[in-house]
Amino acid sequence: MSYPLSNASQNVLLVRTDELFTQLASHTLKEIGCNPVSLYHLEQVFTQVQLLQPVMLIFDHALTGKEGSTLVQQLRNKGYYFPILMLIDQETLAARIACLESGADDYLVKPVYPPNFLQVLRIYLDPPEISDEQLHFGELSLDLSSRKLVRHGETVDLTMKEFELLKYLMSHPKEILTRDQILENVWGYDFRGESNVIEVYIRYLRLKIEKQGQKRIIHTIRGVGYVLKE
Repeated sequence: MSYPLSNASQNVLLVRTDELFTQLASHTLKEIGCNPVSLYHLEQVFTQVQLLQPVMLIFDHALTGKEGSTLVQQLRNKGYYFPILMLIDQETLAARIACLESGADDYLVKPVYPPNFLQVLRIYLDPPEISDEQLHFGELSLDLSSRKLVRHGETVDLTMKEFELLKYLMSHPKEILTRDQILENVWGYDFRGESNVIEVYIRYLRLKIEKQGQKRIIHTIRGVGYVLKE
């Protein structure tokens, strides 16, 4: 039996998903109080995002290809931080890289089964347990409950993966973290040097927390990894 999520009655966009997944997703989303909205043309996405203010977007990489990945990047660049999931046909290295480098938060391998889908929905749509725990480093304050970052008194919105990456860096201040350590602890994958997904997300974080002449705090250690230091 499914129980409503705290984000009940919220819109979830299904972009160019196949009929089988659309039926499964629609049924599961309605059971937990969400409203599935199917979009068949990529050109509709920005208009519907502005109109419906979705809490999640799911798209099929096989049916959207590079255009879908580009769309995700454009959404992130325009400041939309809701979770984005990518459907892939096979869990290949290339598919995983395409998903994460586009700015999507996670992927689902088809065929998708209801229990697994519901579990993913709860991870991304249920708010975290209430906690007063925070991480601090210099002018950074990261609230682990709300997943909000504050710097110089200004709140900075983060995507799920940006939050996880910054949380890992702030949990190991002034410690040089290798690419392998970051991949394993933030993404749980070993890309064996074949992806620049870390560089992509480090760039996202820098754009948000090192803007307007603010000093660099995420430093690149060439050939090794990254370190958080002032």
